Amino acid sequence: MNRNYILIVIGCIVTIGLLVKFIPKNKIREASVAFSFKQFLAWILGLIVVQFKLIEYPVRLFSYATKSNFTFEYFVYPSLSAIFNIHYPKKKSAFGQFMYYFYFCTTMTAIEIFVEKNTDLLKYIHWTWYITWSSLFITFYCTRKYYEWFFKLKQNN
Repeated sequence: MNRNYILIVIGCIVTIGLLVKFIPKNKIREASVAFSFKQFLAWILGLIVVQFKLIEYPVRLFSYATKSNFTFEYFVYPSLSAIFNIHYPKKKSAFGQFMYYFYFCTTMTAIEIFVEKNTDLLKYIHWTWYITWSSLFITFYCTRKYYEWFFKLKQNN
């Protein structure tokens, strides 16, 4: 098994560990709503990005089925979105909430940059780190709004 596939397996194991650690049993229903909606967004957008040759995934699971990154789009990213929504600081100021988005997007972008530069899992073609950061922010925001709508959360302004 080559190094890239080992990294995919490690990524899945770490993601499962994060889910177990950060999603309480009484919040699994809420987490699954965020997970499913993010999965819907990420899967469609991921396919579009690959189809327009903006990003390439040279090494991936299920290479015969899709040119998109199944592991990230279908499991890792939606899992992180579930954690994001369950621990969202809804009682903090607008600045505190923005910083929550900022930290999640920045951390994920930094990891993606490392993966792009040091593995064969991801190659930017017509893409940059700031497009990643922006797309993460927008999809986290859309998922949060859907989550709030679904559970009819009341926001304090």
